[in-house]
Amino acid sequence: MSKPCLLLVDDEARILRSLALLFRTQYEVLTTTDGVEALRWVRERIVHVVVSDQRMPGISGVDLLRQIRDHSPRTMRILLTGFADLEAVEASVNEGEIFRFLEKPWNAALLMQSVAQAAAIACAEFAETGARTVATVASARVLVLDEDPATAALMASILPSETPVTACTNVESALAHLGEADYGVIVAEIRHGSDDVIGALKLLKQASPGTLAIACSSLRDGRILIDLINQGQVFRFLPKPLGRELTRRAVMAGLERHALLRREPIRVRRHAVEAPREISLPGRVMDYFRRIRDQARQRA
Repeated sequence: MSKPCLLLVDDEARILRSLALLFRTQYEVLTTTDGVEALRWVRERIVHVVVSDQRMPGISGVDLLRQIRDHSPRTMRILLTGFADLEAVEASVNEGEIFRFLEKPWNAALLMQSVAQAAAIACAEFAETGARTVATVASARVLVLDEDPATAALMASILPSETPVTACTNVESALAHLGEADYGVIVAEIRHGSDDVIGALKLLKQASPGTLAIACSSLRDGRILIDLINQGQVFRFLPKPLGRELTRRAVMAGLERHALLRREPIRVRRHAVEAPREISLPGRVMDYFRRIRDQARQRA
């Protein structure tokens, strides 16, 4: 059985040498300092996993991973960077749809674990026969979790009339709705007066990986967003104040992805997350996750 192909992209040759040493026994390793060459390889052959630096001359890591996603959507994408600036983190979510955001200097065990998980997912998807399904947006529900009623009002005004929008102002109410019906997208303000919304989004992805989470906030914190990528697989991050067209496109993309996951459950694997840390939710709320998990399994 052939080894999975791992493509490493970094503008520093010494880093490529170190990474190649780490992986060469388990993977067919390709290395390059040139983003154009990386794109050529992805077009010409199967590449299961790409690990790319962010800051490179000529093309950023996010731009490279976005183009790789367009050319080879089955290829799993990991960003490995020493510069976790907010702009790059937001772009990695909204444009690159990456699997993991990892930082230099890297934790070798965590990096190897993330690559192994990504490779297993990609191998399963590349082994499929037939073309990818074109998903159509079903009349899935949208849940809005925000203390500000303006967010739910905005959703109702920009989404198609056949898309039901439910508004909640606290985590417990949101989870109660999620336990009763299938929601395609949850739009959540991560800053809340009393509830741990970030922790709830992380646990929700474990309980119902097919529900796409769109985080929004005027709070711009790259560290929080990195955790939401790795532990919550957040689908998009929208800065407040919310723009109508940007928000509409993000939610519609989430509904389309939800429809695809319902039609092709194998792709749910892409939403695997790291174990969340520092969750602060009361015990009675945790019971809702068990109900949501049971319902998600019944629908799968």
